[in-house]
Amino acid sequence: MRITLFSAKPYDKKYFTAANQLTEHHIIFHEARLQPSTVELARGSDAVCVFVHDELSALTVEELKAIGVSVIALRCAGYNNVDLGVADKLGIKVARVEAYSPYAVAEHTVALMLSLNRKIYRAYNRVRDGNFALQGLAGFDMHGRTAGLIGGGRIGSIVARILHGFGCKVLIHDQIEQDDIKQMGVSYVPLAELYAQADIISLHCPLTPQTFHLINKQSLGVMKAGVMLINTSRGAIVDASATIHALKSGKIAYLGLDVYEQEGDLFFRDLSDTVIRDDVFERLLTFPNVLVTGHQGYFTDDALTSIADTTLQNLTQYEQSGALAHQLHSDKAWVG
Repeated sequence: MRITLFSAKPYDKKYFTAANQLTEHHIIFHEARLQPSTVELARGSDAVCVFVHDELSALTVEELKAIGVSVIALRCAGYNNVDLGVADKLGIKVARVEAYSPYAVAEHTVALMLSLNRKIYRAYNRVRDGNFALQGLAGFDMHGRTAGLIGGGRIGSIVARILHGFGCKVLIHDQIEQDDIKQMGVSYVPLAELYAQADIISLHCPLTPQTFHLINKQSLGVMKAGVMLINTSRGAIVDASATIHALKSGKIAYLGLDVYEQEGDLFFRDLSDTVIRDDVFERLLTFPNVLVTGHQGYFTDDALTSIADTTLQNLTQYEQSGALAHQLHSDKAWVG
């Protein structure tokens, strides 16, 4: 099968080339993001392979259909950037990597919590400057604190297990309750109760119309003063402007972000010699209690290997049988 892979980074080439030794597809790598103006790069291909910032709008999907592309392979779990309704209507199949390494994202989530709490990033810079003073570096014991997880799927449930091991009281808000998680003593609660009780709130839900700006002025207003907020899910779940006001007032005492609403113009690129024109993002970086990483939660050798293997296995199965594993439809409900 001929596959055009968009938003290709050196590591994508490395892992997909290695995985392709077993499948022998013809993969064309392009650094460009997929959008209407770059669709032509896929002409002659049977499938496109895309990532979180590729634009699979109705127009893009229609243009892919017009040049003969029959499959959209997402090398990620989220699919909020794809117009599944148009894809279904046009007969273009869409598949994702349903589970690559939920441990990677879960562990990064907890790393953000610990780094913010114990101010590891500030201590690192001080020591490199020869400053060994401890003033301003005091944290708190995680043991005994209440952690609230919004979303208890694959990633959220792993975070719950880790935090339970720390001795945290864990609350989860999710439509689906897991018996093995409940048996640990984790409680499933309404969102309002989670907001009111949690010292730490971590987001593990998909971006949908219902979760867009779920964290906003109103929801922040009912959280505990001094709350820690962590987002390793999707950027637009958090209203960044509202968090700035909450940081200024002290409502948020710790903010950890691996995702950002407008990250498509920033992340996965070296902009160190560029003036960043996103004033909201730049304002967030001025706070000493904010820690931002560039959507690297998934970024482990294990996860990258799994992503490449699963994506190419999906396409091999489709080529051989016409069936597609992990296929998405416009009525797909998020379960992970």
